[in-house]
Amino acid sequence: MSWWRHRGPRPVAVVYSDDATGPRDGDDTGALAAMLAATRWGFQVITAGPRGRTSVQEALSRPDVVLYAQPGADGDDDQAFRRQKRDKRAIRRFVSDGGFYLGVCMGGFLAEPGHFDLFPGRVDEYYSSPGASVTTDDPAVVPVLWRGTPRAMYFQDGGFMVPRRRARSAMTVLAEYTNGSIAAVVAPCGAGRIALCGPHPEAPPAWYREAGLAYGGSTQDLGDDLVDTLMGLRDGSPG
Repeated sequence: MSWWRHRGPRPVAVVYSDDATGPRDGDDTGALAAMLAATRWGFQVITAGPRGRTSVQEALSRPDVVLYAQPGADGDDDQAFRRQKRDKRAIRRFVSDGGFYLGVCMGGFLAEPGHFDLFPGRVDEYYSSPGASVTTDDPAVVPVLWRGTPRAMYFQDGGFMVPRRRARSAMTVLAEYTNGSIAAVVAPCGAGRIALCGPHPEAPPAWYREAGLAYGGSTQDLGDDLVDTLMGLRDGSPG
């Protein structure tokens, strides 16, 4: 199922879409789709879900799909999972069989046990954690260390990842918040891999403008690194 075994012109990515992922709430689906299309992979993106072109189950049964992306969303993670409980089996099977899962903000929370059960550990709320650089769930620009380099990223009530001790050594931590908690990570899952990110590397300038935040430039390069690592081109060879 990995992209390098796909003989088509471009690998295909599926991005989830429902009323809570936009466009009325900033269009998280559209922003994540645009980020994926702009990576070196040049993904052909299809949407799946209540506002998508097809169902998640149907989309993930296609042999040309290599990546499933779960974007940010309005509401809490329990509500989001109830909307997608029927998709859990298809998502887990897709990743277990060698597919890639990308979860941003809400997509990170949904990867934890009790929801999609992809991440070996917890995903907790960052803004209420000790030493967090923000203390509300309002949109903000947060400082992170991405591979040791200070960067500023768009953030709105995203999570931080707490892996189980025995699972940590198999993971690649890409970014940390200023309190030392994990902001972005790539981890194995069955024959596939997952990438989780609390802040939004896909955030377009309009999100900053609408929230009255200073726009410090594109973070597409961080999204590129996240996807490259997920797909096996950083910190290891394609498998």
